[in-house]
Amino acid sequence: MITLALSKGRIFDEALPLLQAADIVVLDDPEKSRKLILDTNRPDVRVLVVRATDVPTYVQYGGADMGITGLDTLLEHGSDGLYQPLDLQIAQCRISVAVREGFDYASSVRQGSRLTVATKYMAIAREFFAAKGVHADLVKLYGSMELAPLTGLADAIVDLVSTGGTLRANHLVEVEHIMDISSRLVVNQAALKLKQAPIRRIIDAFNGAVQRRMEVKA
Repeated sequence: MITLALSKGRIFDEALPLLQAADIVVLDDPEKSRKLILDTNRPDVRVLVVRATDVPTYVQYGGADMGITGLDTLLEHGSDGLYQPLDLQIAQCRISVAVREGFDYASSVRQGSRLTVATKYMAIAREFFAAKGVHADLVKLYGSMELAPLTGLADAIVDLVSTGGTLRANHLVEVEHIMDISSRLVVNQAALKLKQAPIRRIIDAFNGAVQRRMEVKA
């Protein structure tokens, strides 16, 4: 049995063509079903529905053999003990710094200055501002990040940005791009040794699907 950990939402939806390339069809819709372990058309493959931030943990400790998770999650929560064979090029977005309209960000990030930043990406934000020589007082939030600059809780936010529509709707502007983000395939190293043949077949199928999609885009 191969167990694959996925989170609901964009990653799940964009992973479906990759699964189909490996002849794996998920038989339940996670948005409609209350089941957390989803059957597939293959008796030897099942899908665990877990929180996005929990995917690396399930894979690392053997609750799942494989998983698909964002680079942001891997950087923030660590990737010790995980084999990362593929950048799947799905759920693409970026991590950026944003501030409220009219805020003088350039003056606020001069070397040696101090800035209050709201984010759930504490490690990424700390490293980014430290490299700039800026002391960042970090405030950890889990949602509605855009409220922080509007209410005076923080000067800036560090968050995922896709289209930028939510920022614009809340009168925030993107002022610095930190990094591009996409989802990665992660594999438990012990499972790779014990179930090498079936896992390798899935990796190869995913890789082929990614390469074909990139060729079409080119």
